[in-house]
Amino acid sequence: MANLERAKLDMSSDLIAQPSFWPELEPATPGPRLRQPKPAAHAPTPGLDLLVVDPADPIELPAAAAPMPLPSFRLGPADRSLPERLLILDTETTGLQSERDQCIEIGAVLFHVAERAVLEQVSFLLPCQENPAEAINGISASVTRSPQPWQAGLCFFEAMLAAADLVVAHNVKFDRAWFGREPLPAITKPWLCTMEDIRWPSSLRLKPTPSVRDLALAFSVPVWAAHRALTDCIYLAQVFERCGDLDTLLLEGLEPRQLYRARLSYAERHRAREAGFRWNEPLRGAWSRRLSQRELALLSFPVELVDGESDPAI
Repeated sequence: MANLERAKLDMSSDLIAQPSFWPELEPATPGPRLRQPKPAAHAPTPGLDLLVVDPADPIELPAAAAPMPLPSFRLGPADRSLPERLLILDTETTGLQSERDQCIEIGAVLFHVAERAVLEQVSFLLPCQENPAEAINGISASVTRSPQPWQAGLCFFEAMLAAADLVVAHNVKFDRAWFGREPLPAITKPWLCTMEDIRWPSSLRLKPTPSVRDLALAFSVPVWAAHRALTDCIYLAQVFERCGDLDTLLLEGLEPRQLYRARLSYAERHRAREAGFRWNEPLRGAWSRRLSQRELALLSFPVELVDGESDPAI
């Protein structure tokens, strides 16, 4: 019994003599605080030896593991599966012509459909010498040339793209044109346009091709800024979060479409407008719209197929 009491006293004294494990309770001392191990009074137990690290030694981190391949949906005539992950993206550019102008900002959000949740997001600027569209997007050429790890942002964007099943943009025709031009990668995955392909519920009283701002407000999403790439992506992600019938809208939006011209007189042009047809766009001198076979069957007026025109997104 006496030996047991003595052992307890020795243990208590040893604990009191040790520095506190809470840094804020220890006295300030210069340099790194490294606790040296006491000399072992007996042979060390295998596997329990203490290692003293020199703070001057470089720390070698293990190499990053290769990205885990993720299952992807397959889109084909006989398989209309719902995509799991959407890459919502937007671009800001120095002009409207991808052949002569330049993309200067990318924003992207990786969105999980079933969970209605944002998984990841990124935004970065691409250096440019001048930006004639600064009055619109508010991005000065000088700020794009400020030191920033845009290459790392681009790599992260490509990783998000690899994880996505479907690329989503508001006005795909414009945004898609900038990819495949240095330094942006080509995108071979299917696209979905939230302006053209998704038929938003009529109860929202939106135009047939609504703006991102009007779409956000229709779903009670606060609009606090405009004309920056990531901002518009966040608006669309929050619309998707609040959209109860998102699954149906996505599946119907992915239906193959072809371009049709309305066959109506001038006096009946309002019927084409009400059905979402647009004058002079994309077909000059006509009321036209891209339609799926399901949508075609619902029309109440005659149309004709425009030869050689189909939706290249799918």
